[in-house]
Amino acid sequence: MGKRALLVALCVWSYCLAALCRESPASGISQSSSIAEKKRDFSGIKSKFSLRTSKNPYEDTCYIVPGQEASVAQCNFNLTTKTFMVIHGWTVTGMFESWVSKLVKALYTREPYSNVIVVDWLSRASLHYPVAAAYTKVVGEEVATLIDWMEEQFGYSVDKIHLLGYSLGAHVAGVAGSLTSNKINRITGLDPAGPHFEYADASLRLSPDDAVFVDVLHTYTRGTPDRSIGIQKPVGHIDIYPNGGGFQPGCNIGDALRMIAEKGIHNADQLVKCSHERSIHLFIDSLLYGEKPIMAYRCNSKEAFERGLCLSCRKNRCNNLGYQIKRVRNKRNSKMYLKTRAQMPYKVFHYQVKIHFFGNTNFTKKNQAFLVSLHGTKDESNNIAVILPEISANKTHSFLICSETDIGDLLIVKLRWESDSFFTWSDWWNTPELRIRKVRVKAGETQKKVVFCAPEGFSDLKKGGDFVEFMRCLGKHPNDIESL
Repeated sequence: MGKRALLVALCVWSYCLAALCRESPASGISQSSSIAEKKRDFSGIKSKFSLRTSKNPYEDTCYIVPGQEASVAQCNFNLTTKTFMVIHGWTVTGMFESWVSKLVKALYTREPYSNVIVVDWLSRASLHYPVAAAYTKVVGEEVATLIDWMEEQFGYSVDKIHLLGYSLGAHVAGVAGSLTSNKINRITGLDPAGPHFEYADASLRLSPDDAVFVDVLHTYTRGTPDRSIGIQKPVGHIDIYPNGGGFQPGCNIGDALRMIAEKGIHNADQLVKCSHERSIHLFIDSLLYGEKPIMAYRCNSKEAFERGLCLSCRKNRCNNLGYQIKRVRNKRNSKMYLKTRAQMPYKVFHYQVKIHFFGNTNFTKKNQAFLVSLHGTKDESNNIAVILPEISANKTHSFLICSETDIGDLLIVKLRWESDSFFTWSDWWNTPELRIRKVRVKAGETQKKVVFCAPEGFSDLKKGGDFVEFMRCLGKHPNDIESL
């Protein structure tokens, strides 16, 4: 039952992706009238703008209608505070997905006196994907018309407007931002859709020019360009790629099958949606857990990040993910990376571990598994698994590990070299052994660097052996101990 449900979900998405690669994003859709014309005639606007309330974030009870001044008062729109506009993406069901009300509720939790408007373009977003993708331009024009009308009619400043667009909705937000008379304050792109937009002109998709500040979360960028569910290239002032932007923790096939078995076949599409939708839940996390913001780090590549080489906060190299992001307008796109947990709260603590392995003979081994345990002033984190693509004797290696626990200041580091999962005669007759004098650790969240020493000057690390323990080196200031 579970495998059949999963197959059905994958087939639906495969059909749609195959179809969208064959059709033009402009197919079957006539060009809409200009923004200037729409200001004179609002009758062609089909999108609905529901002002939801903090008391009832789940229902659409009042709509702001462009051109109808009375609707603004009737919906109790607050002209003195900020406005969030939530824009959904493509939908198979033609109904709002559950994340919409969750995001609305989280926004009101963080900003209780704000206005949260849900842009409803479901009738167009539920069409065949290529048609829905083409409609992002039309819907973006309609959103821009509303914003310009609010500014002209009520003097409502665009400095108070923050658009949050998911998937195709991110490109709707981009088009809207490019067309408003004055530049809106902020756009957050939540895993902007990839197909039809990876190579699209900037005027048709989200880009840094669409708002004073544009930040983007990329959570599902697997596959070849333009077939990736989420857009792969950076399209904002800051582009963050959690867990490298690929599959997110907790979104694997096994988890999806368990969900289907427990909750039914209607959850079969969660395998595809899980990583894509994670962008939304990471932003919700940033609203609900603002006292412990998730940190992201600027890096040239995810491979360099995996080696722990990018945990610096100097010159704006680190930033908060989500709502509390610090605005940095770089001359070029800034790509940032981080790791997360599988569930909310998603925050983890990043550490770079740097070790020089000594050996009596030079040798190199591939894909070696290690366990690392960290003990600190607040807590401990045991058996953190890491696989090093390659290790060599008489060479320094750097790698990244993450703890789901805030352990405070580091006191002890333990290291174990795991046996291979398969039997090798060479290891039977000659167990590999490395000698370690010091272990250097840098904490990304605190920027503290600490060096740990072997108790007897050197410690022997044997493959398949016991944990080897390293203590803080004596005689050094704990916050400034040797350079990593």
